[in-house]
Amino acid sequence: MSEKLAIHGGTAAVPDGMVETWPPLTQADRDAVLSVFDSNQLHTRNAPKASALEQRWAEYCGAEHCIVTNGGTQSLHIALAGVGVEPGDEVILPAFSYWSSAAAILHQNAVPIFVDIDPQTFTIDPALIEDAITERTSAIMPVHIHGMPADLDSVMEVARKHGLRVVDDAAQAQGATYKGQAVGGATDATAFSLNRLKNLTGGEGGLMTTNNEAVYTCAAATGGLGSVTVDDGGTERTFFGHGYNYRPVEFAAAMALSQLDRLDEYNQQRREMADYLTEHLADIPGVSGPYTPDYAGPVHFMYTIEFIPDELDIDVTVDELKSAAWNALEAEGVAILQWQREPIPAMQFFQDERGYGSAYPWRCGDSQVTYNADDYPESQRFVASHAYLRGVFAPNSMDLIERYVDAFRKVFSQIDAVMG
Repeated sequence: MSEKLAIHGGTAAVPDGMVETWPPLTQADRDAVLSVFDSNQLHTRNAPKASALEQRWAEYCGAEHCIVTNGGTQSLHIALAGVGVEPGDEVILPAFSYWSSAAAILHQNAVPIFVDIDPQTFTIDPALIEDAITERTSAIMPVHIHGMPADLDSVMEVARKHGLRVVDDAAQAQGATYKGQAVGGATDATAFSLNRLKNLTGGEGGLMTTNNEAVYTCAAATGGLGSVTVDDGGTERTFFGHGYNYRPVEFAAAMALSQLDRLDEYNQQRREMADYLTEHLADIPGVSGPYTPDYAGPVHFMYTIEFIPDELDIDVTVDELKSAAWNALEAEGVAILQWQREPIPAMQFFQDERGYGSAYPWRCGDSQVTYNADDYPESQRFVASHAYLRGVFAPNSMDLIERYVDAFRKVFSQIDAVMG
C-alpha cells in the first residue's frame, strides 16, 4: 500500500525547516567584511578588496581584464557600452532570460531583439540568430541561463561572419565551463552578478571580464565618471562614459573575495546534488531534470524540473499536471518555485514599448521593431512546463536531495490521487 500523501493527511517526505538558505556564511566571510573597517577604504575599484577581486576573477576566467561594479545589470550595461553598442542599435538575445538581460540593453538606449531558445538547453538557439540580424544589429547576447553555458562556438561563428560583437550574460554562471574553460574569457565581454542568490555572492555587486583593452577602457569609463580616447582595432575613437557611477562597495567585494575561496567546492556540491536528482528523476514517469550537452559544465544556479503529461497514463494538460503536482510536492516539503512566468517579449513593458518619451529607443530613426509573444514557442513551452527546486546547494546535504527524490516518487506513483 502506498504511503499516504501529505495533501491527504500523510507525513511529509521533507521535514519542516530542513531546507537551508544560500549562501553558507563562515567566520572567514565575517572576518573579511570586518577587515574593511580597518582599511578605512569603503568604495571604488582602487580599494584593496575590490582590486584583489578584479585580479583574481580575471585569472579565474582566463581573461586579461576585470571590472567590479555595484550590480550585475550594471556590469552587463558597461559591457555593452564597452563593445560599442550605440543608441538605436539592435542587440540579439534569447526570449527567455531574466529581465535584466534586456534592461541592460535599454540602459544603453539600444533595442532588444529576441530569438527563441534551444528546446533542450533553454539557452539561445544559434540557428535562429542569423535571420534576426539587420543593418542595425551591433551585438549578440547569449545568456548562460540557470548556470548552463550557451553554445558559444556557434554564436561566435555567426558573429564573426557578420562582424558583430558578442557579450555573454553570465549572471547565473559563475564557475561554469564551456569545453573545459571557465566562462568569462571567450567572448568580447562577459558580465556576472554578485547578487545574494548567485553562486558567487557579495550580497550584491557585479563583475565584467574582457580580453580587449579598448573594451575594458570604455567599459570602465561607463561605470565611472570620465571620457577616454582609445585605439579600437586601429581606429581612434573618443568615448564618453556618461558618468553612471557604478562604483563598487568594499564590503561586497570583501564578501565575494572570501566566497571565491570556496566557489569550486560549492559548485561541485551543486553538481553532485543535481546529477543525483537527474539520474533518479529519469526513472519517474511524468517528470525529468535538465539536459546537459557535451560541451557544458553547468553550475545549476537553478535546478530545473519538467512536467511531462505524455509519460503518464492519464488525460491531463501540462498546466493541470504542473499545478496539481506542484501542490502535492509542496505539501511533501519540497521547496519549489518559478521566478518568471512569461518570456521577456511577452511582458507588458515590451508590448507597450515603455521606453523614454515616445517609445524611445524603439522608434529611434527608422526602427519598426515590435514583439509578438507567439514568435517564441519554445520559450513559452519552457515557462508552461518547468519549475525549479530550491535547496540544491550547500549547506544542504545529500540527505535533503534523497528526500526530494522520495517525495517525487511518492507523488508521481499516486498521480491519479494527486489529480483528484
